Amino acid sequence: MRLTCENLYYRYPGTDMPVFKGLSFGIDRPGFISLFGFSGIGKSTLARIISGEILPDKGKVAVEATGQVLYSHNAERFPGWESTGRHLERVCEHDKRDLLSHLIDEYAVAPYLHSRYSGLSMGQKNRVNLIRYLIQDFGVLIADEVLANVDEPTRNHILGGIKELLANRIFLYISHNALEVARFSKMVLVLPQNPERGHTVIRILTGLDEGAGQRTYEEKALQDRVYRLLRAASGLET
Repeated sequence: MRLTCENLYYRYPGTDMPVFKGLSFGIDRPGFISLFGFSGIGKSTLARIISGEILPDKGKVAVEATGQVLYSHNAERFPGWESTGRHLERVCEHDKRDLLSHLIDEYAVAPYLHSRYSGLSMGQKNRVNLIRYLIQDFGVLIADEVLANVDEPTRNHILGGIKELLANRIFLYISHNALEVARFSKMVLVLPQNPERGHTVIRILTGLDEGAGQRTYEEKALQDRVYRLLRAASGLET
């Protein structure tokens, strides 16, 4: 299983400054991997390039994995003409029904299944939308701020469970939360702030790889990882 980005260049239409200049990196293992960086640095743009939603101006993306690449983000919608539960049932293949039931229980969304998506809170929408993707067949799932409006205890519970659920697939998690990125990630890809004329160089750091209820590190280790992530995002970590 491998995902490779090679020599990517991309510039937003109508602008002069490229977002990426010669960006190259590879993911050669399944598991919980995060993409981290400050706002506006291009995380969502890179996710959309990897998923094939937009094409780079130059360079290529290669994915060697069983199943498609899916991209989920925080501003998605469900059809307005049916209930949330009916939509989940409709998009769920028969062999995923047990998984759907499990996720409904784990994410505590059963009370909202008879409601329209538009009537849910942002945190409820986040959880239901993530379920919609987790019951699909994929080799790579890119999750872009998909739990941004979920309370911290619930978010941590969900992330710990995802590590077990997707142990054999690539889960690329995009978040501004340095603390959760440091805690749950096996590997962190950091998009740093770059000099105007420099190439875009991904910094690769290791996370603490925490699983569900499996915290095995000291608080200082977590503080050190967060500090390194922030330094790397600032362009100070080499």
